[in-house]
Amino acid sequence: MYVGSKDGVEKSMCEKFGVPYEGVSCGKLRRYFSLQNFLDFFKVPIGILQAYDVLRRFKPDVVFSKGGFVGIPAVMAARVLGIPVVLHESDVVPGLTNKLSARFASKICISFEKTKKFFDKYRDRVDLTGNPVRKWIADGNADAGYKFSGLDKHRPVILVMGGSQGARQINKLVRAGLGELLKKFQIVHLCGKGNIDIGLHKTGYVQYEFLDEQLADVYAMCKMVVSRGGANSLAEIAYLGRRALIIPLGGEASRGDQIDNAREFAQEFAWGVLSGDISVTDFIKGVELAYNNEINEDAKFINGSEAVAKVVLETGGFSVV
Repeated sequence: MYVGSKDGVEKSMCEKFGVPYEGVSCGKLRRYFSLQNFLDFFKVPIGILQAYDVLRRFKPDVVFSKGGFVGIPAVMAARVLGIPVVLHESDVVPGLTNKLSARFASKICISFEKTKKFFDKYRDRVDLTGNPVRKWIADGNADAGYKFSGLDKHRPVILVMGGSQGARQINKLVRAGLGELLKKFQIVHLCGKGNIDIGLHKTGYVQYEFLDEQLADVYAMCKMVVSRGGANSLAEIAYLGRRALIIPLGGEASRGDQIDNAREFAQEFAWGVLSGDISVTDFIKGVELAYNNEINEDAKFINGSEAVAKVVLETGGFSVV
């Protein structure tokens, strides 16, 4: 059972894999002044009641929360019902939801050694598991990627992605710098839902809102990735051993987690990072430098999927061989 927001983008993914989905009300804390913050405050108790009803009916052995504003209702409802809770924190610096939920958790899984200090009061519950990554993402076929995209297998390919909703800054930089970039590279651009530029057609450039099964094949043919600083995306790139240019989300729309993530991964894997007010010239130079910079071969990324699954199962009372 997956408990998400009423309009959660995860719903279609759950339906695809046959996982029951229940939507609950949840308030989102914006890090800037908004009247919506006041209105969303009242959604939290409603969401807790809805989550309580869902969990009471479903009777899970354990609740697993990755954080995010939808996590609070589920964690609080689990607490009332006496259901053990496992948290997982993907970022270097924990989000507000996991900070608030930590006191109710039986186990807290973290992805970075540095994150331990933020859960110092609960150190006996903390496990350094690493970040889970989809294993199938490494099973792509480059030839299938070239066939799918229609790109030339004799010219280097860069994958640019800004998340499921797209990244306006990255989209603008890519499109403004296409003329120069296409002299050396081909571009696969994942621009987010509703962000396709239907009038933009250039040889060596393909754009998609997002990719599902084809993503593994596209990864296989790419030498480098340009990405936001979300911990899950960075973990995936590290797992695949790709070069990268990270453009973390900053400003009032962010709590700074992507900047911390970018700094941590860039230091470990010798990736490039650009932040702040980036010009098109800065972006093009950043892409070229990151592409020409060899990844740190001594850096190793461990997929945390098995470690996290083991913690969840054991917390739920299941024996693990």
